[in-house]
Amino acid sequence: MEKIVLEAKKRKEVGKLVKKLRRDGFIPAIVYGPHQEPLPISLEKRSSTLILNKVSGSTVLTLNVDGKEYSTIVRDVQRDHLRNEFLHLDFLAVSLTEKLRTAVSITLVGDAPVLKEYECLIVAGITEVEVEALPQDLPETIEVDLSGLIEIGDAIYLKDISAPANVEILTDPEELIAIASAVKEEVVEEEVEAELEVEGAAEPEVIEHGKGEEEEEE
Repeated sequence: MEKIVLEAKKRKEVGKLVKKLRRDGFIPAIVYGPHQEPLPISLEKRSSTLILNKVSGSTVLTLNVDGKEYSTIVRDVQRDHLRNEFLHLDFLAVSLTEKLRTAVSITLVGDAPVLKEYECLIVAGITEVEVEALPQDLPETIEVDLSGLIEIGDAIYLKDISAPANVEILTDPEELIAIASAVKEEVVEEEVEAELEVEGAAEPEVIEHGKGEEEEEE
């Protein structure tokens, strides 16, 4: 497991003083855990943001707080989405010898053959699962291959995938991850009725959805 280190320092700024801390280029944060008293800290905004944008909620981060290291994961984030800035972070201190329950995201990968044969959509179900594992065994994400979706109606459920090594999946195995769903034809009734009222109008054309055919050469 690659060791990812965030430099931090203890902070005394609380309340209104936190705003000044942010203006000075720091992110206020706190470290807590079952064996850790709440510890207010601050991180340098620019360097920390570069790292935090590349990790997931299951990534083990080492916080170096004034020379003392803490193994942590990000538990909660407050963010200014307009400015793309972190406002506050909660870090959960973890033991590398104790199993941890947390959520891990699902990533859909690969090409679904059904998309080449039919006009359809791949509809996603759950986007994350709850797992239990030692912190160092937590995956960044769980990849699910879509290459098994061949016909409309084919689906992938949680029970169809294998858990990563040393990881127990706690979410209901019957949860849907992805399904190939047909595109429903939408007909605007008002337009159809208007056409039928016109004398001598032809019957409305039904546009077929599905695999397109090449037009004949003139």
